[in-house]
Amino acid sequence: MEQDANKLTKVPEFNAPPVKTVRKGFFSRDDLNAVVQRLPHYLRPVARFGYLTGWRKREILTLTWAQVDRDAGMIRLEPGTTKNDEGREIPYRTLPELAALIDERWERTRRVQRVMRAIVPTVFHRKGQPIKYIRTAWDSACLKAGLPGSWFHDLRRSAVRNMERAGVSRSVAMKITGHKTESIYKRYAIADVASIEEGMAKLASLDSGRLAAENE
Repeated sequence: MEQDANKLTKVPEFNAPPVKTVRKGFFSRDDLNAVVQRLPHYLRPVARFGYLTGWRKREILTLTWAQVDRDAGMIRLEPGTTKNDEGREIPYRTLPELAALIDERWERTRRVQRVMRAIVPTVFHRKGQPIKYIRTAWDSACLKAGLPGSWFHDLRRSAVRNMERAGVSRSVAMKITGHKTESIYKRYAIADVASIEEGMAKLASLDSGRLAAENE
């Protein structure tokens, strides 16, 4: 049988460009507020919770009241319910903004339950119904806020940056956000321009103090 002349007998090698998968998007507090103001009301607390905790979207949307101990002020995720399969505990009342958010969601849920005459299990919901899809509303809000192309996952990255700035130890921050390994956490702890400027300002202050001491 004659070989088909149009077929390649060897796959040629291609020099493919390197794939860059690390995002560098951050939300400042002003950015967050701008997007939140343009989100539907039922998604606003979802975004704020993500910004404060650095949790993954799925973890936020599936959070239930059974996992919130309001008396102890603790949110507990059991092992096997998170992406990395590890449990997590957050004393949420330590952060007043987060405590206020959870309290608001509880009151909102109680009002909805009275109207529906049914139990609403999830912390974040739309008139008692689970929230399953947010992409369209999120993209629209970001576009209107002048932040096109921003991802909900950027809130997770922003939370890591805020914890680094606040001096939260890396091991504790990883417990809050649910990062299993430090190598993955470091991918999110990317210094932005503001952080770099802040660092340079500290160096300048240190240097000016040293020069002043030398000139005395």
